[in-house]
Amino acid sequence: MNNYISKVLEEVRRKDAHQPEFLQAVSEVLYSLEPLVAVHPEYEEMSLLERIVEPERTVIFRVPWVDDNGKVQVNRGYRVQYNSALGPYKGGLRFHPTVNLSILKFLGFEQIFKNSLTGTPIGGGKGGADFDPKGKSDAEVMRFCQSFMAELYRHIGADTDVPAGDIGVGGREIGYLFGYYKKLMNEHTGVLTGRGLSYGGSLVRKEATGYGLIFFVKEMMKIKNYNLNGAKVVISGSGNVAIYAHQKATAYGARVVAMSDSNGYVYDKDGIDLDVIKQIKEVERKRISEYVARRPGAKYIEGCKRIWEVPCDVALPCATQNELDLEDAKTLIANGCKVVGEGANMPCTMEAAYHFVNNGILYAPGKAANAGGVATSALEMAQSSQRMFWSAAEVEKRLEDIMVNIFRSANAAAKEYGQENNFITGANIAGFKKVADAMIAQGIV
Repeated sequence: MNNYISKVLEEVRRKDAHQPEFLQAVSEVLYSLEPLVAVHPEYEEMSLLERIVEPERTVIFRVPWVDDNGKVQVNRGYRVQYNSALGPYKGGLRFHPTVNLSILKFLGFEQIFKNSLTGTPIGGGKGGADFDPKGKSDAEVMRFCQSFMAELYRHIGADTDVPAGDIGVGGREIGYLFGYYKKLMNEHTGVLTGRGLSYGGSLVRKEATGYGLIFFVKEMMKIKNYNLNGAKVVISGSGNVAIYAHQKATAYGARVVAMSDSNGYVYDKDGIDLDVIKQIKEVERKRISEYVARRPGAKYIEGCKRIWEVPCDVALPCATQNELDLEDAKTLIANGCKVVGEGANMPCTMEAAYHFVNNGILYAPGKAANAGGVATSALEMAQSSQRMFWSAAEVEKRLEDIMVNIFRSANAAAKEYGQENNFITGANIAGFKKVADAMIAQGIV
């Protein structure tokens, strides 16, 4: 390995030994940058890697709120403003009990390069809290969001930092967060994306990550003359990303045979009925096991991890980080899988990802394949700044163009640096180089 990369990784591991998710993300990116770093000695001269792995600013704060029983609860809130070389910080807010600094630094670090790949002028950041909105009343969620924003508002703005939603932060939460920001600042501005259509949001934002994943995978499959039409697809998860990946894949003629939630997965050999999944997950907010009561012939299997045992042509991990490991990768390949596209952030372990690449599987890394959400957030920002409202068809066409261009950029970079069909390396180099060039141009800041 390149001596400079080794030195930086050693220092990151020394300083952040207690942050495994962050270390995994940094290792994956830096390992793949070796061919680029080898021909750019100025990166070491300007300590570029040391600067890019360190957030520009990290804010940690308490979030006190009152539950419906009148008891004061306290959570921990975060905002990691990672890199603003290309534009204002941009990245979601995650409300989930597992949220900690390691996870948010990993997500923020990935977001830098994901946002760069979209070609839009946005930097990278991430935030959230160890608050679980599940099981909370609307009033409790509102009080939490208002307390969270009472601190966050000091650090964000339409030209400074523009958060969006993520796990646990949907339209309800964005509405409460935006409403309180508007009250505190006395301005109606594009400070949050994923807003409701009635107050400045964009069409296709809910569908964007899932649609974008399929646009990317469809373009990638062309290099081996594969086709989604007739393909058997397995999708982990049953949230927005999974649901709308299903919808778009089906529109191209694929048959989705399995989907999951955190308890287990459902298998339907005739194809998962998306209307039933939407009713269960979006309307009733119930467990996916309900599906089998409404679709005779479908099966429910306890344990979501076993979904990778289902034979398929295309696997789309769309649930959470590190859900698919090396053994799962071997099982998928043995069962005939030819294509893997990450809809979640880092859902494959590094060992699994490189096993796919080394065995000729078309593998789409998340920072490229799931960039559709932030790409459409950037389109929402553009609409907000212009006081414009684009049609669904226009937004979707722009989204498709962005995703196709992301694939082509990753493909071109992989070829240029002798790593043809390795889209991990291609995406990392394409995303990194643009940020590196901007950081060098702006001096030591």
